[in-house]
Amino acid sequence: MKYQIKPNWGAIFVGLIFFCATAQGQYQSLSGLPQLEALTTNVNGTGITVGQPEAPDGDSTVWEVDPTNVPVSAGLFTYIYSNGISSTMFTNSLGVDSGHADLVAQNFYGPAFGVATNVAHVDNYDADNFVEENDQGDIYFPYINTNDRVVNQSWIFTDVTSNDEVVIDEAFDNCAAKYGILFVSGAGNSTSTPISPPATCYNGIGVGVYNGGSSPGPTIDFGRCKPDITASASNGVSSFSTPQVAGAAAVLIQAGLRGDGGSDTNSASNLKTVKALLLNGAVKPADWTNIAPSPLDYTYGAGYLNVFNSYEQLAAGKHGYNFSTNIPTGTVHPPVATAASVPVLNGWDYNTNTSSATRDAVNHYFFNMTNSVRGSAFTLTATLVWNKHYNATSINNLELFLYNAANTNLVAASTSAVDNVQQVFVPQLAQGRYDLQVWKAGGAGIVSDSEPYALAWDMFSDFLSVKQYGTNVCLTWPAYPAGFEVETAPSLNPPVTWSANNVPTPVYTNNLNVIWMTPGNSEEYFRLQTPNF
Repeated sequence: MKYQIKPNWGAIFVGLIFFCATAQGQYQSLSGLPQLEALTTNVNGTGITVGQPEAPDGDSTVWEVDPTNVPVSAGLFTYIYSNGISSTMFTNSLGVDSGHADLVAQNFYGPAFGVATNVAHVDNYDADNFVEENDQGDIYFPYINTNDRVVNQSWIFTDVTSNDEVVIDEAFDNCAAKYGILFVSGAGNSTSTPISPPATCYNGIGVGVYNGGSSPGPTIDFGRCKPDITASASNGVSSFSTPQVAGAAAVLIQAGLRGDGGSDTNSASNLKTVKALLLNGAVKPADWTNIAPSPLDYTYGAGYLNVFNSYEQLAAGKHGYNFSTNIPTGTVHPPVATAASVPVLNGWDYNTNTSSATRDAVNHYFFNMTNSVRGSAFTLTATLVWNKHYNATSINNLELFLYNAANTNLVAASTSAVDNVQQVFVPQLAQGRYDLQVWKAGGAGIVSDSEPYALAWDMFSDFLSVKQYGTNVCLTWPAYPAGFEVETAPSLNPPVTWSANNVPTPVYTNNLNVIWMTPGNSEEYFRLQTPNF
């Protein structure tokens, strides 16, 4: 195999790095971080050890994080080179400061712009030695610290064939499955080039950049849907959107381990659960679409990161399925008759589905979607994640179905046979009773009878409350789910001009977004909308 490892930030101007703090703060607010910090306590990556391999920038020595440029304590780091050589000091003889590494660190765990601002330790690797190739062309990790729960990879392999991608992905998938490490990797920065490994691995998270030109899916091996998610970056490249997702993963692992998601902390902090929650909490841009059977958008993945939404779904707790059925392979699987239902409309589960050589398996989650507002519709998002097994050459086939339990009509389905992620998204869902089904194929050729999986879901019916007090109006809507802004229009006569300009930033009060404003016209109309930036 012949390949190159390079920093994932497009054109590099040696000695000159542009970084806009104002823009970065704006993009940070879109990630849900202000809501998380305002409405939770110390959800900041405490106790989590992370990894940051860095591709040499310009020459082989330029790969280290300078703690003073982040800024964080120098004692936070171990710098890991080759042949087991490492140092806990900066400066050292192994390498020198990389501006790219510093900016990744700022977005990952830096105090001003990072998401996981209180991680316990950072292993900073030279990426050229973090992954190596043996004489047989196999990729391996000679110096990886298996205590690194999240590894941020803002670099890519270049000049790879589809066969190379398979080999690279298998190495990362095996490492993730064996040690429980979540690899979070940048997609690349060319819209004319497909997403690059290691962002293509099954068991990791591939990250694009929402406001830039990152590399899209599908993958070149089997046409799988990647990236998994996007985040914003002030300079529009995925090197710096990726660490925001890595930081969010560290935050969710910390929250799961300390019991925020309930007493089953092993399930709550499992990398499959964390991945499902991150993808399910993502906000869909207005032009998000997926082409069936692809579960996600080839550019946006599940949408753009919102760590507050993901945390709230974690905090809603683990809730198991209501009913399980085994049916002859290939037969229909309508809702079963049961009065049971899952008690919450946002939450998660970590469970197992077991099929056989002759029978498919279905786990049924029933939901009663109603509220006090007659005729109001719900938005539903559900995400299913499972792993490619250690040393496996294929994946089990799991699919996700949503049925109307009253009339047994199929409402939505995600049925990709090549992806280990499924997602259903229904933005206008009538009130009623629904059966969300996790289906696992039986029959010959399955990888295993039993498959552990994580499922995250969110069902909400938001509305904007507008009340007038003299010449002022008070606008309120729930803090969760986040990812919406108020727009105004002076008239509803076409063409309607909606704008978020001059709308104050909301204040969080009693789990509500609250805005006080004085309309500028005798008539003013308001709506909630996903930001279009």
